[in-house]
Amino acid sequence: MRRRALLLRGFALTPMAAALLAACGEDKDLPNGMAVFKWDRDVCTRCKMAISDHRFASQIRGGPKDTVFKFDDIGCAATWLAEKGKEFPWMADAATRVWVAEFTSAGKNWLDATAAHYVFGKTSPMGYNFAAYADQQTNGISFDAMGQKTSSTWPANCHPGSTATASAATVLSK
Repeated sequence: MRRRALLLRGFALTPMAAALLAACGEDKDLPNGMAVFKWDRDVCTRCKMAISDHRFASQIRGGPKDTVFKFDDIGCAATWLAEKGKEFPWMADAATRVWVAEFTSAGKNWLDATAAHYVFGKTSPMGYNFAAYADQQTNGISFDAMGQKTSSTWPANCHPGSTATASAATVLSK
């Protein structure tokens, strides 16, 4: 009889335990509509590398199905936006959201990527080397300027096996 009572109590607690464990992985500080990152398990939409460096992660969400795309480097996201415009025309809609981690917050503070300020020279996962900041920085550039530099300078950089790269001097001179 004791075993039956113990089993019944155990099964009754299972849904509660599952809910508590599920809540452990959630990041409650995410902007409204942003999907949770599963660090070291989610992979970049463009280069398929595991997303592990919290300082450079970014995400795009939008379209008729509210699709989520996650990236390990803001350069991958900006280049992907330039490459996939015809395939996903909804990306140009004002309702499409693009977020980037603020470099100094290590993934705790998320910025509207289109309003962030970007500084070249930080070593990022895919070598685009742009870091995002909420406030204007010395030598900072806009999202559009950063996107033009990444997509025109490194069109193949984020593809596995690619040897196309550019020097810092090339990026800064454009």
